[in-house]
Amino acid sequence: MPLHTALALLFLALPLAAQALCTSDGVAAPAGVLERFINADCAGCWQDPATATPASADTLVLDWVVPGSMGDDAPLSAVASNDAIERLRMLGRRVPVRSETVPLRRHGAGMALRLAQGAAFNDYVAASIELTSPGRSPWGAWLLLVEKLPAGTDGSPVARNLVRNVFRPDWGQVQGGTPGRLAETRALQIHEGARPERLRLVALLQDARGRIRAISQTECSE
Repeated sequence: MPLHTALALLFLALPLAAQALCTSDGVAAPAGVLERFINADCAGCWQDPATATPASADTLVLDWVVPGSMGDDAPLSAVASNDAIERLRMLGRRVPVRSETVPLRRHGAGMALRLAQGAAFNDYVAASIELTSPGRSPWGAWLLLVEKLPAGTDGSPVARNLVRNVFRPDWGQVQGGTPGRLAETRALQIHEGARPERLRLVALLQDARGRIRAISQTECSE
């Protein structure tokens, strides 16, 4: 068993009395997702009063910071992620010079996508993702560790779900039969500066044609 999986199973097995229970159970699935990308070179983009916001409360917003040409000297380099570049590539977009918003994308027929999140431990969070009744089609899943930042954080005019870490399950092969579920458990690193109590899981599920088929997120209860 890989070490990251063993660690994740250990974290998820910690007594629930010692941690908040964070799952997607009973959490309303967002109807769509709006993704905002900021170039790490553009300090003012984070504080831009014209930052796009969703028209509907049932829209999930994701915030990505893309590495800039200034490298580690970029104003927002501390929260930049190479995964943001891969996400842009998947969406057919180029790295923005300043910022760019990918318009609302709604999901189609819902799939049963369950998430569970363990307590923070030694700079890691355990994360599990499970898709029931996946059928024989290949799937593309993005499991995101996001930090929920209230409006006003470092001058941001809007609340943000800042993507801190990414895991992509290997569900891209057509299944030979009709398995009852697809599931992965992983320990995700908490990057420096993130506040563990603000961390949540978000997952996007796409079919072979790139259409969003499910959006899921965790909430925590004591």
